[in-house]
Amino acid sequence: MSTVTETAEPLISESVFGGKIYIDGEWVAGSGGEIGSIAPATGEPIASVGVAGADDVARAAASAAKAQRDWAATPHPERAAVLRRAAQLWEAHAEEIMDWNIREVGAIPPLAGFALHVTAAECYEASALPSAPLGSILSSEEPRLSFAQQVPVGVVAVISPFNVPLILGIRAVAPALALGNAVLLKPDPRTVITGGVSMVRIFEEAGLPAGLLQLVPGGADVGEALVTDPNVRVIAFTGSTRAGRIVGELAGRHLKRAHLELGGNSAFVVREDADVDQAVNLATWGAFLHQGQICMTVGRHIVHESLFDDYVSKLATKAESMVVGDPAAGQVHLGPLIDEVQRDRVHSMVQDAVAQGATLAAGGTYEGLFYRPTVLANPPRDAAVYCDEVFGPVASVVSYATDDEAVELAAATEYGLSLGIVSRDAMAALGMAQRIPTGIVHINDQTVNDEANSPFGGVGASGTGSRHGGAQANIDAFTETRWITLRREPGQYPL
Repeated sequence: MSTVTETAEPLISESVFGGKIYIDGEWVAGSGGEIGSIAPATGEPIASVGVAGADDVARAAASAAKAQRDWAATPHPERAAVLRRAAQLWEAHAEEIMDWNIREVGAIPPLAGFALHVTAAECYEASALPSAPLGSILSSEEPRLSFAQQVPVGVVAVISPFNVPLILGIRAVAPALALGNAVLLKPDPRTVITGGVSMVRIFEEAGLPAGLLQLVPGGADVGEALVTDPNVRVIAFTGSTRAGRIVGELAGRHLKRAHLELGGNSAFVVREDADVDQAVNLATWGAFLHQGQICMTVGRHIVHESLFDDYVSKLATKAESMVVGDPAAGQVHLGPLIDEVQRDRVHSMVQDAVAQGATLAAGGTYEGLFYRPTVLANPPRDAAVYCDEVFGPVASVVSYATDDEAVELAAATEYGLSLGIVSRDAMAALGMAQRIPTGIVHINDQTVNDEANSPFGGVGASGTGSRHGGAQANIDAFTETRWITLRREPGQYPL
């Protein structure tokens, strides 16, 4: 079996990608010009990246559609080999890519390492898709062979966000390519290197033919061009519920499938029989990892009234002990928020909750983009910090008296992504979970989990029912179903 070893030459060099986008196998100037990629921890530019325009999208989509036909006809072992090599390259260049992730995204090293692990795993999982069964034999009342076949959709547009750009891009890019499609990738303009350039360079080195993965960073105009281009058949979008509604509406008008993985405000239920120290350990990770900038982040901590004071005190003590700073400069627990807009939104929500009567048990302050981990006790149930997705390191803690009340509180949201329940009685916790509509449930764990072989997605305002991860979910997402029949002789009809 072939392996890939890292060379002294960097994989990601500004001399190659600087100020450029990637179309039809070449790094070229984008019609949108170029912008600086800024390290949120320092405010310093770390590289120049290209910006696409609508005309670039049209050119990329046309060349992708042409390249896709040959790729779909490529023998499945060859497609699988490209995905395996890509997985090996992620591992071989992990240190270099982690460094970009830490500086450009503001991820702490443990999260950056986890992202690389999942990204490689997504490629290994996807490498099994080309040889997976892609159809079924159907019964027929006629003397003929009748079967259903899964065929590539053609060109897939992948629109990924800033927060975990590797995982949230590769989980669509890898299976779409493996199943014989071409991909147009639009990462968030703030994280183009980690979420875009690194993927292009990995697949270039893995031997993916030109035209099958194209990089078109940009703003809303580029997103609209991707959704409306006639060569694009499926859109895989990860981002806010507000933006997802716009993408879904536009895709619907153009009769296209849109796989929408949207926001969340996940509940973390601590039952009366739970160990408070264990629950706080889980909650600290679930609420504050990556500064709370994860769709699965624990937003609402729903704690039994007998444990409430102890839980708030211990979570606040933990929050106060955490180190916030530049993850590229030393060991920290939290890095920076992505930009001032996000910081000001988080701070406004915290201040409003306090003004409405919430108790500020910890945090609520910031320096630059570094926001202290924050604990709010008893925020009003209609406060934005409790009802909405915060996307910041803020834990809102409320109490409950009975399991029925906990279920009611956990279910009282438009979101439905992830759910965590802590209890010594795992079966009772599972029974509670069956009454709370979410796409993901973790018993005796917090809400932030991800594995490449597991179906990921939400319900309600967290998504439209599509899933990423796992062979069947990926096949459903990136293929069309064709009904085919064969007769030995032409059929006879009475007319």
